[in-house]
Amino acid sequence: MFRHNALRYAVLALLAAGALFQALTAEYFGLEILTEILILAMLVLALDIVAGFGGMVSLCHGALMGVGAYTYAILSTKAGIAPPVAMAGSIALTGVAAWVIGAICSRSHGIYFIMATLAFGQMAYSYVFEAPIFGGDDGLGGISRLDLSFIGVDLNDSRSFALFCLALLAAIYVASVLILRSGLGRSLSGVMHNEQRMRALGLTVWRVKADVFGLSGMIAGLAGALAAQHILYISPGLLSWTVSGEALVVVILGGLGTLVGPLVGAAAFVVLKHELSAVTTYWHLVVGVILIAVVMSRANGVFGWFESRWGDRIERRMADATRKQQSEEVLTDA
Repeated sequence: MFRHNALRYAVLALLAAGALFQALTAEYFGLEILTEILILAMLVLALDIVAGFGGMVSLCHGALMGVGAYTYAILSTKAGIAPPVAMAGSIALTGVAAWVIGAICSRSHGIYFIMATLAFGQMAYSYVFEAPIFGGDDGLGGISRLDLSFIGVDLNDSRSFALFCLALLAAIYVASVLILRSGLGRSLSGVMHNEQRMRALGLTVWRVKADVFGLSGMIAGLAGALAAQHILYISPGLLSWTVSGEALVVVILGGLGTLVGPLVGAAAFVVLKHELSAVTTYWHLVVGVILIAVVMSRANGVFGWFESRWGDRIERRMADATRKQQSEEVLTDA
């Protein structure tokens, strides 16, 4: 079962404090980078749930994010549906699409699962690219953001929108933890470690995989709806397999199966991308070298490496301090 330790709580607190400080003090460009990090963090959380805790390495989560973005855009601009309803519809539709993909791919494993999800992602990309209703290669513009003026919040303001995304990311993280700690999450962990045994115990394995994939898709759909509202324009490139590939790189860089690691990876990836792209157009090469170094070191990402070396030490020191305090209290009472 997924659990937090002292180090994970500390890193979460640092990330939250840094994001909140940036949201309150940064200028326009800094707020745009922060919002990009927050939306990417939602996508990689969705991917980490299925890949890190279910062993289902997906290359269609970028496409699922695109489905959420296009659904929101179509419903809010062409269908004239209110943005809140359009956003809920985009999340629901993406969840259903993800559930179907998870159910179809549930019997495949390893490279076959990866290729099957890649095929679904490329089919979605090709359809959106060719269908006139989606604007083809020109994409769709004129997208509006949620109207929260009834509570005094103007999401057209970059700072307010960044804080809104931060609040949603916090809610998604809590929801992800609850999913992993639920019966469904424990079943998923059992399937990843020994699928044959779980099937012998009477568990409907394909249903577990499909349900978790559907929940993960809903998170990706929310990220897509926010991405559409962030840029106010979307194009078929959002569904490209490269978006899924980047998300997978971020999860591996941060730490697969940790939930906290992908958040660290998202922040590091976006900052590296913007800083390095200002120096060289070959910033992908630098990120690739870093990824190779992480993989060759056999560490579970940047956060995983740090946790393996310092997490246990911190836990032992806290346990020793607790025992010492309890002993002092017993002596004082005596």
